[in-house]
Amino acid sequence: MGELLATFRNRDFALLWSGGLISMTGDWMLLVALPIYVYRATGSALATGAMFAAGLLPNVLLGSVAGVFVDRWDRKKTMVAANALMALSILPLLLVPSTGWLWLVYAVAFAQSCFGAFNEPAENSLLPLLVEEGRLVTANSLNVTNNNLARLVGPALAGLVVGRFGLAGVVVADVASYLAAAALVSLISAPASPDRVGEATPPKPSGGVAAPFLAVWREWAEGLRLMATGRVVLTVLLVGAVTGLGEGVFAALFPPFVGVALGGGALELGWLMSAQAVGGLLGGVAVGSLAGRLPPRLLLGLGALLLGLGDLAIFLYPSFVGGIAPGLALFVLVGVPATAAFAGLQTLLQTSTEDRYRGRAFGALATTQALLMLAGTLLGGALGDAVGIVPVLVVQGVAYVATGTLVLVLLPRDGKRPARGGV
Repeated sequence: MGELLATFRNRDFALLWSGGLISMTGDWMLLVALPIYVYRATGSALATGAMFAAGLLPNVLLGSVAGVFVDRWDRKKTMVAANALMALSILPLLLVPSTGWLWLVYAVAFAQSCFGAFNEPAENSLLPLLVEEGRLVTANSLNVTNNNLARLVGPALAGLVVGRFGLAGVVVADVASYLAAAALVSLISAPASPDRVGEATPPKPSGGVAAPFLAVWREWAEGLRLMATGRVVLTVLLVGAVTGLGEGVFAALFPPFVGVALGGGALELGWLMSAQAVGGLLGGVAVGSLAGRLPPRLLLGLGALLLGLGDLAIFLYPSFVGGIAPGLALFVLVGVPATAAFAGLQTLLQTSTEDRYRGRAFGALATTQALLMLAGTLLGGALGDAVGIVPVLVVQGVAYVATGTLVLVLLPRDGKRPARGGV
C-alpha cells in the first residue's frame, strides 16, 4: 500500500487521476443511457450496435493520425481542449425528443469519439512526465482502478438519473464531468510539452496549401517506420491486436453465452459485469502494491496468460458445474491478471518509446485495437452462429494464453530502454 499512497501524494498525478475518474463516470452514464434510448426508439438490436460502431470508427480512422498532433502539441492543453470539445459535442443530445432523431445520436457518438481519439494518447503520453519511471506501473495500475470505479458507479448513477430526468439529465451530468476533468487537468504544473530534442528539422515542404498535410503525413510515416524497428513496441501492438479482437468477440458473444450456457438474463449479466469491475479494483490495488517487484514484461506476459486461463475456466465450467456463483467468483479472480496485463502493456509502451514518439505509439495502439475490436464483433457474431458460442469463446481464451507465452519468449529480460533515436 506504501507505493499506492506515495504515488497518490504526487499532486499532478492525483489531478490527472481524479479528472479521469470523473469524466469516465460520466462516460459510463451516457454509455448506459444512449443504448436504452436507441433501443426504445427503434426496437432494433442492429440499430443499437450501429451506435457502438459509430463510436469505434473515429479511432480506426483517426487514432494513428491523432498521435502525430499529440507529439506536436502540449499534452496538458490537448487534454483540456479535448475534454471541453467532448462536452460541447454531446450538448445536441439535449435537443433529441423522446423518440426519433437517431441520426443525431449517431453523429454525437462519432463526434465525441473523434475528440476522444486525441485525449487518450495525450493522457498516456503525459503520464511518464508526471511520475518517475519506477512508479509508472503503480500509476498505470491505479488508472485501471480508476476505470473500474467508474464502471461500477456510472451505470448505477445512470439508472437513477434516467429514471428521474431522462436522457437530458445524463447529458448534463456528462457535460459537467468533462468540464470538471478539463479544470483539474489544467491545474497540473509539470511541463507537458513533447521532448523534441535531437529531432531533425524537416525541410519546408513546397506545395502551398498542401504543405501542412504533407508534413503530417511525413511525421506519421516516420513514427510508423521507427515503431516497426522496435521489438518491444511491435510485441505490444501484437498484444493490442489480440486483445482488441478478443474484446470484440467477447462483446458479441458473452450476452448470449449467459443466456445459453448459464440460463441467465439481463440481471445475471449485470452481476457478472459488476464482478468483473470488482476484480479490476482488487487487481489495481494488488498490482500497484507489488509494482516494484515485477517488471512490466512479466506483468504483461503472465497477466495475459493467466487471463486466458481464467477465461477458459469461465467458458467451460458450465459444462461441469451449474449456477452463476462460480462465474461470479471467476470474474473477480480474472480481474487481477487483467489489471496486470494492462498495466504492463501501458508501461512497456511508455518506457520503450521516446517522448517525441509516444503520441504516435499510443495512437497506433488505439487504431489497432479499435479496428480489431470492430472485426471481432462482426466475426464473433458470424462464427457464433456457424460454429457455436462456447467453441469461439474458447479459441479467444487460448489466444490470450498463446499471446502471454509469446510475450515472455520475445521480450528481453533486462527491460533496458532503447537507445536514443529509436523506439
